Amino acid sequence: MAICTTAIRANFLHCLSNPDTQGSEALEYIENGILLIENGKIVACGPADSITVSNNATVVDLGNKLVMPGFVDTHIHYPQVDVMASYGTQLLDWLERYTFPEESRYADKDIAEKTAAFFLDELLKNGTTTALVFGTVHPESVDAFFTEAAARKLRMICGKVMMDRNAPDNLLDTPESSGRDTQRLIDDWHGKDRLGYAVTPRFAPTSTPEQLQVAQQLLNDNPTVHLHTHMAENASECDWVRELFPDVQDYLAVYEKFDLVRKRSVFAHSIHLSDNAWKRLAKAEAAVSHCPCSNLFIGSGLFDLRSAQKHAVKLGLGTDVGGGDSFSLLRASNEAYKIQQLQKHTLTPEHAFYLMTLGGAQALDLDSHIGNFEPGKEADFIVIDEHATPLLSRRASAQSHWRDRLFTLLMLGDDRSIEQTWIMGERHIPSGE
Repeated sequence: MAICTTAIRANFLHCLSNPDTQGSEALEYIENGILLIENGKIVACGPADSITVSNNATVVDLGNKLVMPGFVDTHIHYPQVDVMASYGTQLLDWLERYTFPEESRYADKDIAEKTAAFFLDELLKNGTTTALVFGTVHPESVDAFFTEAAARKLRMICGKVMMDRNAPDNLLDTPESSGRDTQRLIDDWHGKDRLGYAVTPRFAPTSTPEQLQVAQQLLNDNPTVHLHTHMAENASECDWVRELFPDVQDYLAVYEKFDLVRKRSVFAHSIHLSDNAWKRLAKAEAAVSHCPCSNLFIGSGLFDLRSAQKHAVKLGLGTDVGGGDSFSLLRASNEAYKIQQLQKHTLTPEHAFYLMTLGGAQALDLDSHIGNFEPGKEADFIVIDEHATPLLSRRASAQSHWRDRLFTLLMLGDDRSIEQTWIMGERHIPSGE
């Protein structure tokens, strides 16, 4: 195979480790650097005078633009695009009024394919190159998503919803059918190209114990897949779980009962948890997705970042579209900062950036593939325009240190700040350009 070499010249920022434990030393800022890529993989990243570029390499000089690893969204629903910004409900009513009617449309493969295409293009526009994604109960929804993701050469994880109670009849499966459909999807898609599968019970109230046992068996039979579900998002939801599962100590214990709390298990929201539950999550090497935009929009509560930090639970950021009102992880970081301010706690810009990149990759157990610019990793990255708006330009021009400019970007940036998105060393060209 011919070697295709690309050298990107720019300023670079990435995480080497967790700044919550290593401080600013966990981040590396390289001014006037080079990112050297061969056949979609990173060969080297460092100061320009330390990198040897061959004569046959394609050189892309981005000047003083800032290059970051692609963002990682650890919780999002692609079939909920068309209920974003819907008015006036909290979680359980949201499901009944908006989510379930919308998801019933996804038995139609044509609808699924068109929405998946739009959804993935919006993610790329916002600088997100990897995501952990909910489909619907329909296997067709996941086939459509993976087809579109593969066409874009993306590293994505998705799963069919498992849901056999407490939902409209036209959205229910059974323990048997969910097991059969999920295994077929795993066989067809997991490990193909850059795609991965997640066993996806919606949340404890919509799965019977029999279906949760099927989810357990699927994980045991397919040990490299993920588990993706919701937990402790809303106070009323937690009350409902106590009624449905009176024999367990708390919400997390429902999933523990069926051995669903393990490495590569990702629990979205996790707002209303005890200190003991955080400790158990850490011991199991499970991960949590913090979804600040959704938590505020649906009125679910304020995330306990201090407990996650105290117990060193693997943590990433999620947009949770459509409960979340933006595809932008820059917007999510803005809201995450405010949520901690309300609790007299500070989310540092280094930690927020980590959650969007390497932290998200670690939460998804993908950090051997993505998350920073270490040699051997896949060359998914974004080019930031720090002057995308007059206000951003005014603030950035007055700041000399990268840390100050990073915080400004996290607070004031959005999709306009993403000038380019690159996938496996090739620039993604949006449709219409």
